[in-house]
Amino acid sequence: MSQLPQTLHDLSHITTKPHSFKKNPHRKPPVRRFKPARQVISDEVKYLQTKTLEFDTPTYSSISAPPSLLPQKHYCDITGLPSNYKSPANGLRFHNVEIYQEVIKKISPSVDQEYLELRGANVILK
Repeated sequence: MSQLPQTLHDLSHITTKPHSFKKNPHRKPPVRRFKPARQVISDEVKYLQTKTLEFDTPTYSSISAPPSLLPQKHYCDITGLPSNYKSPANGLRFHNVEIYQEVIKKISPSVDQEYLELRGANVILK
């Protein structure tokens, strides 16, 4: 077996010399005060009330976005999963064929209107 080219004593300078990536060992870390979320929110509200905001300065509650150019996402009225299908008989959206055959085909007209009412797509006859 070959012998190590240097002894451990010769390598001790690596661990004892100050490295550039290490900070000053005598430096004390800053004292940090952690605030609960409600206190942070109240501080932000006070800050926004005291600061005079110009009309065009965006804040979280004042940003208004233009309408999206992407198509609207549709979800199954029964399961809430993404839906690509719509029942021709009653207009309910469904996720897959099993839901259509097991639930939507067997559903009564009053119940399907309740599902459509949840989505805001029900027909109100006067």
